Amino acid sequence: MTADPAPTRDTGVEELRTARLLLSRPTPEDLDAIFALHTDPEACAHNPSDMLETRKDAELLLLRWSHQWNRYGFGYWTVRSHGSPEVLGFCGVKIVGFRRRAVLNLFYRFFPSSWGAGYASEAAAAAVDWVRVHRPDDLVIARVRPENVASQRVALRAGLVRAAHLDSSGDDGTDWFYVSKDDYEG
Repeated sequence: MTADPAPTRDTGVEELRTARLLLSRPTPEDLDAIFALHTDPEACAHNPSDMLETRKDAELLLLRWSHQWNRYGFGYWTVRSHGSPEVLGFCGVKIVGFRRRAVLNLFYRFFPSSWGAGYASEAAAAAVDWVRVHRPDDLVIARVRPENVASQRVALRAGLVRAAHLDSSGDDGTDWFYVSKDDYEG
């Protein structure tokens, strides 16, 4: 089954649908999944600084995600298969500062049980497609560890291009950069 390259939009940015996935704004009902995913050593192996220690940490993370939504009208989505209550992961974009300008950071983190099915690529492509329609002048970046080949593939499948000239040190080691505009000089 191939992913729908142009997701349909239902109720604005709070919900996106792709061929197999429903992406919806996170709610307090997603707190258990946020906590479980961000305490999973395998899911956070390439970004150990993202590991949470307590449920309170998960509540604060959800609060930051909600603040992004309230302020800008977009952010990270909870990702589920159509008709399933099970959370597969989280994906979306948020505004971050990068080299003295605001850019959109593409985030995707999924439970290891959902790896290998193309869900991250499908969700990330939907997020980047949303940006192209609703915020076409914004640069999307994805920061990926050199050893995280699967995440690099997701960035490429989402339509980003490698920008080696932007690589830098991050919280968890070297960040390889992928961007939405191949002419970006940074």
